[in-house]
Amino acid sequence: MARVKRAVNAHKKRRTVLKASKGYRGQRSRLYRKAKEQQLHSLGYAYRDRRARKGEFRKLWISRINAAARANDITYNRLIQGLKVVGVDLDRKNLADIAVSDPAVFTVLVEIARAALPDDVNTPSREAA
Repeated sequence: MARVKRAVNAHKKRRTVLKASKGYRGQRSRLYRKAKEQQLHSLGYAYRDRRARKGEFRKLWISRINAAARANDITYNRLIQGLKVVGVDLDRKNLADIAVSDPAVFTVLVEIARAALPDDVNTPSREAA
C-alpha cells in the first residue's frame, strides 16, 4: 500500500485558520491551537449577534418613532393603535425613516391616527394634569 502524506493538507488547514484569525490579540492570532479555539468562539458570537441585531434595530426604530410622536403630542402606543385602526400598514422601520427624514409627512400620519382614536384617548396625559 502507498504511504499517505498529509503534510500539505495539514498546513493548508492551519494556514486558513491563521488567516481567519488575523486581528486577534496575542497568541490567538499566531498559534494554531489557540487561534482555532478563538475562531470557534468568534463564529458563535457572530451567529448570536446576527440574530440580536434585529431586535436592537427594532428598539432603535421604536425609540425614534416615540420621540417624533411625543413631539406631536401623542404617545407611541396611541400612534400605533390609531394607525392600525385606520389600516395604515407601515412597518416600524419605514415609520422611523419618515419620522427622521420627513417630519411633515409624519405629522400628517399622526393626525390620521389621532382622528381614528376615540376622543377620551386623544387627550395626552400631560394636558390632563
